[in-house]
This record gives sequence, C-alpha cells and structure tokens, in this order.
Amino acid sequence: MDSQFHSWLESSERRSDALDSAVYPDSFDRLWRMFMTARVTIAVVLIVLQGSMYALSQTSGGPAATICAAYLFATLAVRLFAKPRPPQGAFDLQWLLTVGVDVAAFSALEFVQVGGIGYTPLFALPVLLSSVLGPMLLAFGTAASVALVLLATAWWTATQTVGETNARFLQAAISGSGFFLMAWLANQLALRLSREEAKARASHSAASMQNTVNQLVIEGLAEGVLVVDEHGTVRSINRATGRLLATSDGARNALFVLSREKAWQPLVALMTHTFLTQRPQESDISLDYPAAGVRRLHVRTRLAQARDGSQENLCVMFLEDLRVMEARLRTEKLAAMGRMSAAVAHEIRNPLAAISQANALLEEDLQDPGHKQLTAMGRQNALRLGRIVDEILNVSRAHESLPTAEAMTLPLDETVRQTTSEWVIHHQAGERVQIGVDARHVAVWFEAEHLRRLMINLLDNALRYASDRVGAIRVETLASSPGQSRLSVWSDGAPLEKTVHTHLFEPFFSSEIRSTGLGLYICRELCERYGALIGYQRVDRNGVAGNEFFVLLRSGAPAPSDQYAAFEALPT
Repeated sequence: MDSQFHSWLESSERRSDALDSAVYPDSFDRLWRMFMTARVTIAVVLIVLQGSMYALSQTSGGPAATICAAYLFATLAVRLFAKPRPPQGAFDLQWLLTVGVDVAAFSALEFVQVGGIGYTPLFALPVLLSSVLGPMLLAFGTAASVALVLLATAWWTATQTVGETNARFLQAAISGSGFFLMAWLANQLALRLSREEAKARASHSAASMQNTVNQLVIEGLAEGVLVVDEHGTVRSINRATGRLLATSDGARNALFVLSREKAWQPLVALMTHTFLTQRPQESDISLDYPAAGVRRLHVRTRLAQARDGSQENLCVMFLEDLRVMEARLRTEKLAAMGRMSAAVAHEIRNPLAAISQANALLEEDLQDPGHKQLTAMGRQNALRLGRIVDEILNVSRAHESLPTAEAMTLPLDETVRQTTSEWVIHHQAGERVQIGVDARHVAVWFEAEHLRRLMINLLDNALRYASDRVGAIRVETLASSPGQSRLSVWSDGAPLEKTVHTHLFEPFFSSEIRSTGLGLYICRELCERYGALIGYQRVDRNGVAGNEFFVLLRSGAPAPSDQYAAFEALPT
C-alpha cells in the first residue's frame, strides 16, 4: 500500500483504525474537516470569552488571552491550509498540529486560570479526535496525557494555595478516568460505525455487480425486455426491444414515455391493464407503423412490486416476434414430420420394389407398343419414387457417407452458366440478369442436381426483390483461394431488416406472409452437406447497393478448359 495511506491511526501490532482512511477517504475527509471546524469554533469562543471578561472587569486576561489568540491562529492555519491526509506515523507533525496543539493549549489555560474558570471540559476535543480517527493506542495515549496534565495542575495549585488538596487530586483523578472511559467508548463506537459502513459498501458493491450481471443477461436475450412505471415512463430497454419497437439507440439511454408513439398504444393498454388488475397479462398485439408496416408481437407482462411499499411498482414486459415463435413451431413440426417421413419411406420401399419387379416381368411378355409405353412410364415413375425414398432416408441418417470427390466433381463455370441460362429463359428475365465467370479450370465438390437446386433458390429469391433495370441481378464465380471457389448471386433490392437478417437461414422464417421460408434453409442444408459455406452481405456493384448471397465451395478435380467472356448477356 502507498505510504500516504499509512495512517497515524496504526499501532505497531496491528491495524485497528476506527476509520480506515485508505478504504473510505470520503468519510475520513468529512470527519477531519468537522473536527478542524470544531477546533476553530472553540478558539473563537475562547477569544469571545476573554473579551467579555475584559469588558466586564476592565482587566486583561494577560497570558490566557495570548494563549487563546495563538490557539485561534494555529487552528485557522490547519483548517485553511492543511489537507485531510493521514500523517506518516503515529506521533508525527500532523498529530502535533492537531491533538498535540489542543492538549498544549488547554493545559496552558489550566495553569493560568483566570477568575476561577475551569478548562477541563475542553480536553474532550483532543480525546474524541484521537479516539474517532485513531486506534486505541493513540486514544489512550491522549487520555493519559490529559490525566497527567490534570494531576500536574492539581499539584501546582496545591503548592500555590492553601486548601483541600485531596479534593483537587480526587477531582483530577475522576476527570482523567472519565477521559479514559470516553476514549474507549468513542473508539468502540467509531469502530462499530466503520464496520457497518464497510458492510453497507460491500452490499452496495454486490448489488452493483448483480445489477451489471442482470444488465448483461438482459442485453444478451433474444427476447425483448421493457420496464415501465405506473406513469408510462420507460425505465429500461434492451437491444432486442429496440429492434422490435424500431427505437433509436439514443432512446435506449434516456427515459421516454411509452405513449409518445401512436404505434405503441397496444403496449400502453396492456401495461395499464396490468397495473389495474395487479395480475400478469399475456396477449398477441400488432404495432402499425405507417412507414414500416405491421409488426406482430407476443407480449407477456409481469408486475414487480416493492415488498415494503417504499417504491413504486414496475411493469416488466417481455416481447417476442410472432414470426420467430411461428417459425420455431414450424421447425418442431418439421422435425416430427421428418421422423414420420423416414418411417413411411421404410414402409414404401418394399412395396415399391415389388411393383417395379412386377412391372419388369409384365414388360417382358408385352408385344404391343402402346402397352410397352405404359410399362415404361410405370418403370420411370417407380425409379423416381425410389430416388425420393433414398433422399428421405439419407437426410434422416445422422451420419451419412457421401460419395467420393471424383464422383461429385463438376465444372463450376459451365454448370453456373447453363443453370442460369435455363432459369432466365424460363422466367423471361432477359437483360436483367448478367453473369461473370472467373473460375476457369475449376471443378467443385457438389452434386449437379443439388447445385442446380441451390442456384434456383438463390435466383428466385433475388428476382423477388430486384428491380426491372438492366443488370439488376448478377451471378458471379471466382477462384478465391487454393482449394476454394466462390459463387455469388447479387440483386439491387432494398436492405434486409435486422430481425430478418438474424434468422435468415432458419426454416419457415420469412419477411413475407405467403412465403414458406424454406428456400434459404434448403440452400444452407445443401451447402452443409457438401462442406460449403453460405452467407449474406450488403455490397455495392458499380455504385449500386444491393444484397449478395455468396457460397464458398470446396474445389475438386480440375475441369476441362472453358473460355467464357466476363459478364456475358444471357439469352432471352
């Protein structure tokens, strides 16, 4: 510990400060200034007393007046210029300028008593000063010095006058004992107060830490949390609530009234009903924003009540996007349907094999071309059903053994160009779509049909939000690094909302009511199956901001050379 905090309140055996100034500097400063002000006040009272005696008796106090004036000067100097810093030792200059000066001044006044005035009660000030701000050693040391002064004064008085000597010594002994008792009691009370303050500060620190932890937990919740008082003033709000209510970041740091926005009136009504009924509420509400449309929320309210009634009640509101809840329910249903589909696929496989075998036996005996055409149709559809059953079973398996890389490598540029061209012709997109291929001699590890399905989903999603201008959609390929290629689909659509961006690749989550929300989820599942990575970012293309979905593909065996011009215009 720094030497400036080695208090004058420290004994040689152990620390027993009545007030630990190193831990509680504010408390030490206040008490120090209070005692210094009391010393100045007593000095002024002594000066006034000397002046009153001179005015009444027209006799000067002589030495007593001089002592009082010197004491006033010393106390003012310490009060105005000294800093409330604990001295470096138990009996150093700081002690001499405070407790030592007091004992010396009051002792001198005792020796030069004028008019029979007793100054013994003044010794309580240095005893209290040393007891409250010091350890027991310093308190008893000061009390002992005062007792010795009183006994010396009684002896001096006994030698100068004739009277009851025993009474004076008895009075000095009683006063000295009283100062010892005062020192002990004041020191114990100060220690008790110090311990209580330590407990209070520890409790406050623990409460502050708990509050910090609570804030971190609330901030990390995906569910919105809103705390409102009885007047409708928002006391606390987390980031999720800010996104759901479309508030600015500045509003999160300041109090605001919930009724200030017209769109928030359903929340105000639910909060008011909670306070009136004194019961938790739960409801689905809609917030109608003129510019952003309608947001549907599921809201639960809880009432936080003070047990002793010392504080007002608060309403805690939990907000959750209904689209997220519905997507979660649909995901659970999808998992159940997946398990059921796997069971059904197992049951279908055996009858399907019998149908295929019977169809093959029947085809061997047929001669009529029309009948053979019918059996061919049956064979093709049976094969198709078999592939569907195999895909369902493959998805349901936890550990699927993928084919070798050689069996699934395909030329990236050729596949992208062919798939995009067919898609453009089918959707009559014309010049709205452009392609730039720059992954020559690169083959990627992906099954052809699955890559085609991935691209169609991304192109359908881009077409849904793109404009009608030329080059509104761009498809690009790039050999980004050794062993990795990049496929991207860019469109000049509007930026996505933060809530949509967070759940972009989750199943059944969509910003449109009629959309199933499965397109991007299927894309992610296909990418994960082949060790690819799909992502989203907002980027500029030729000065136009747009949404880009990119896929990082694993490169396989080299593909034959393929020469394409960058950004060719696709056929209509």
